[in-house]
Amino acid sequence: MLKRNAQHTMSNLVTRTIYGLIFAIIMIGSMIAGPKTLSILMGIVSIIGTTEILRLHKKMKLKRVDRFFVSLISLSAYLLIALTALEITPLRSLVLLIALLFFPFLHALFSRKHTFQEIAPLHWASFVFVALPSSLTLFFYLPEYVGDYAGTYLLPSVIAGIWINDIFAYLVGVKFGKHRLFERVSPKKSWEGSIGGLIFTLVAAALVSIYTEKIDLTDALALALIIVVSGSLGDLVESMLKRQANVKDSGKLIPGHGGILDRFDAAFMAIPFVFIYLIMNT
Repeated sequence: MLKRNAQHTMSNLVTRTIYGLIFAIIMIGSMIAGPKTLSILMGIVSIIGTTEILRLHKKMKLKRVDRFFVSLISLSAYLLIALTALEITPLRSLVLLIALLFFPFLHALFSRKHTFQEIAPLHWASFVFVALPSSLTLFFYLPEYVGDYAGTYLLPSVIAGIWINDIFAYLVGVKFGKHRLFERVSPKKSWEGSIGGLIFTLVAAALVSIYTEKIDLTDALALALIIVVSGSLGDLVESMLKRQANVKDSGKLIPGHGGILDRFDAAFMAIPFVFIYLIMNT
């Protein structure tokens, strides 16, 4: 029995490693390829992420037309922001987002089954937590918005910071974790692990600044802190959604890793705050 469990654990580890590498190659490759290639990938991510948001609310027993409208508004928001970032449509086109924000009121008004309190969170969660950060990634290539750090390697650096924090928070937590960080939502996360992830991410950011001279040390440390705090909150938010839906993973897209929300939860929360920091310091 123990041997069978060990084999099963090893098999899961191998599966997780292989698909994790494939995922990383696709992500980093798309980012380096440029905004047009990345826009296609993030469009797919936005669509699947919205589908998973709806799946986490399956207890509502949404009608097909309700799922369609939520998906339509989320995709419209993504396209509107993405086309602006790609400089296909003018910046003033973003005022249309105001109209999209009002759509949940109209959806609820004409829905015979669901109330506004049920409909609105679906729209705003898919927009704020999925479509918005997915599309904001494309602005990381534009110096007029994010300053001199704009370019091919800005976004991969942000994602690398998220991964470093995740890896070392897990390793330090397994070794030294005793005090639960947020037991009601995520019983396995510890304060020790979170602090360990923060320290290693700050050290990595400092080394990048010192040895590459491509980013100011103050900015590197500030961005690392933003990535760790907001990314950790994103992870907890997604854990909350899964716990309330009583599911282990948001989906089964990536074997051993779960769904899009499972892989992008930290990034979805971190990217908007990184963007805010960069645009305010441009």
